Amino acid sequence: MKARIIIASVVCCLTLHTNAQESWKLIWSDEFDYNGAPDNSKWSFDTEGNNWNWGNDEQQNYTPEEMKNAWVENGNLIIEARKESYRWYGDGETKNYTSARLRTYRKADWCYCKIEVRALLPQGKGMWPAIWLLPTDEVYGGWPQSGELDIMENVGFDPNRIHCNIHTEAYNHKNGTNKGNSVNVSLPYENWHVYRIEWDEESVNYYVDDTHVFTFQNEHRTWKEWPFDQKFHLLLNIAVGGSWGGEQGIEDWRLPQRMLVDYVRVYEKSGMSSMDDEIANTVKVYPTLAEETISISGLSSSEQVQIISINGNVIMEAKVDADDNTLNVDGLSQGKYLVRIGNATYPFIKK
Repeated sequence: MKARIIIASVVCCLTLHTNAQESWKLIWSDEFDYNGAPDNSKWSFDTEGNNWNWGNDEQQNYTPEEMKNAWVENGNLIIEARKESYRWYGDGETKNYTSARLRTYRKADWCYCKIEVRALLPQGKGMWPAIWLLPTDEVYGGWPQSGELDIMENVGFDPNRIHCNIHTEAYNHKNGTNKGNSVNVSLPYENWHVYRIEWDEESVNYYVDDTHVFTFQNEHRTWKEWPFDQKFHLLLNIAVGGSWGGEQGIEDWRLPQRMLVDYVRVYEKSGMSSMDDEIANTVKVYPTLAEETISISGLSSSEQVQIISINGNVIMEAKVDADDNTLNVDGLSQGKYLVRIGNATYPFIKK
């Protein structure tokens, strides 16, 4: 069956900067408005690090989907940490706690964006929930060389304090140079809060609700200080115990404990001046109801093109030659799609 594609908008990624007022455009989200397993087009269960205790001497084994330590119910993602024995087949080690660690790895990732997560945290000593980002491709090397962005960390022995941190080769907790800050909030295990970062090429800003917690500035030196010019993916998890979370032991009597997530939303910054608009209008995508191919005119050189679903998932990627300027979309299902051209910090938006 031929694909009939409505081109809903075009992201023309020129490297021109603008002084116009910029706004945030939603490009990916999970509202958890379904029941059952987490949407496997967006999330996967991360278990490989069970083989080395995740580098933090954690006391749980993260489990695969069939163990049901994570599911969606009543409009929320639920991640549950339990007191139960589970043997991990990889290293053969049985641990006395289970939990889940979800990630968008190879399903969705971003460079320069705003991320908001509304969540309710677990309670009790030994709980170590986190909302954070890791690099999809370790361009600069293994941890911490390629970086880490911790949107929210909480340890159960200090239940009302939310930590926001970054880790790089130059600044990380292993050598005592990591940079971050923390803030006290009201009962995050009883009250919902929104955990947020706003990240661009100059800085990463952290917020809890509307309270600004921390800013990490790009020093414009080397990748050792700023590896945050690459794509990162999102992780949600509850660790049990570990080198930080377990400093004051684990309160087994409180288990099971849950982290609930109401939504995850990712935004991209967009904006254009009248001059930028003139340049952007040189790029055309047509026809707007396509069956076999789309044409892209106005490219000055070969550009990478992505076809993206309305919820932000990359469906296909191709290199479009400027001499031909066509892209075969015959294999796509009927529906509305976005077309992204290139890879710029502040993209143009065409309707």
